[in-house]
Amino acid sequence: MRIVIASSEAVPFSKTGGLADVASALPKALAQAGHDVTLITPWYPQAAGHNTDRLPPQTLLETELHVSLGTREVSGRIWESSLPGSAVTVYLLEHDGYFDRPGLYQDAHGDYADNAERYIFFSRAVLETIRVLDLRPEILHANDWQTGLIPALLSLEYAWLPGFEETASVFTVHNMAFQGQFWHWDMLLTGLDWKYFNWKQMEYFGQLNLMKTALVFSDKLTTVSPTYAREIQSSEAGCGLQGVLSQRRNDLVGILNGVDTEVWNPATDPHLAHNYTVDTTAIGKAACKVDLQQRLGLPVRGDVPLLGSVSRITGQKGFDLIGQCAKELMSLDVQFAFVGSGDPHLERMLVDLAARHADKVAVRIGFDEPLSHQVEAGADIYLMPSLFEPCGLNQMYSLIYGTVPIVRAVGGLADSVVDASPENLANGTANGFSFHDYRGEVLYRQVLRATEMFRDRAVWNQLMRTGMNRDWSWQSSAADYVAVYEQAIRKRKPQFSTAST
Repeated sequence: MRIVIASSEAVPFSKTGGLADVASALPKALAQAGHDVTLITPWYPQAAGHNTDRLPPQTLLETELHVSLGTREVSGRIWESSLPGSAVTVYLLEHDGYFDRPGLYQDAHGDYADNAERYIFFSRAVLETIRVLDLRPEILHANDWQTGLIPALLSLEYAWLPGFEETASVFTVHNMAFQGQFWHWDMLLTGLDWKYFNWKQMEYFGQLNLMKTALVFSDKLTTVSPTYAREIQSSEAGCGLQGVLSQRRNDLVGILNGVDTEVWNPATDPHLAHNYTVDTTAIGKAACKVDLQQRLGLPVRGDVPLLGSVSRITGQKGFDLIGQCAKELMSLDVQFAFVGSGDPHLERMLVDLAARHADKVAVRIGFDEPLSHQVEAGADIYLMPSLFEPCGLNQMYSLIYGTVPIVRAVGGLADSVVDASPENLANGTANGFSFHDYRGEVLYRQVLRATEMFRDRAVWNQLMRTGMNRDWSWQSSAADYVAVYEQAIRKRKPQFSTAST
């Protein structure tokens, strides 16, 4: 199968969150399964600047891109590269005016004012890249609002052009909270007829909505966990688009993200003080815990549970709950390691906790890739009490590393973490702790429950082994995507046959 995947970010070229991890790991898994996979993503020189020595080589192609934006023509260039350790070809689309900036989507003042123009350009440039390079995909897989115009352009403009006759579209929702809503005059930039700016297709309360556009025009829809697929059809998680999603429920499939186990594997991870497997956690994980405590300036104690978190420090990730029960948490004989950045108010809350409880709390503001691996390996418990979580990856990293997660049972957290209830412990399925009520006192009770269970080494070892023994790799998820691709192709072919007669 010939597959083109379009994403606004992809490791190792750019990253702000889990989308970048998925956009590189899924293509690699598909290629390993024998498919012809191409990834198209913007080239962000400044974002890649600190990492250029570790990027695969790039070759500038002679082919130029000429993209229509409303009444203007905008030119760009194409760089060819690859995903490390794979047969996946990568095309990096260059336009210095749109993508040579300090951040991918925003700066210190907020979102870039021209984000609509930037990603309308990218969406059109993806289709032009496919056309001029004659890629002839059977599947064009777009991801999140930044590529939301692609399914509409394919359906309305490109579907019957040479090279696109057999191309079906798939769109993945990674987070419904970010929809790409812009003022209605940005519709002019799309180049599409104003008749599509209506409440059934591209318009949402007077604005252009690129997420909605993709939900309407794609042949098949996916999201990043089965539970999230159900949740976003409700008013609580649908973010206003639950009606569209409910109408398309027969085309919507939830597929739990996998993990790139070449990157996240305690047996081979180069960032760890001591590598280990499920059979050597007693030595290896203990050594990693000592190393983490020393790095963070915490007392070196093997008997105390160490709770870790590597995350955006935001309300969505449940940090307000931590603030609600901070006094109670500090009364426990535990340690905490927080790594991340986000809401300044919540950052200050954690920094203040660390200042007042230096023997219990360590905080590192900012992103640190090696330290994130060291927290996953060195912590005993991973804290992830999210308000909502489409999929989540860190809970799966934790399970692979033998770090028992505490999560709120939403989205992908509900699909990956099985609560340590007596019944689940007895049948051998338990691998963590989960709760439903979004209240600080409930989170505190879960932490208390986990720390008490930590003292029973036999039970704790069972929880660790259950999590580590499951296959969290992308192979199974990639096979599910292939099944969706096949459904999209079958759905597209009758349309093409009808239009051709």
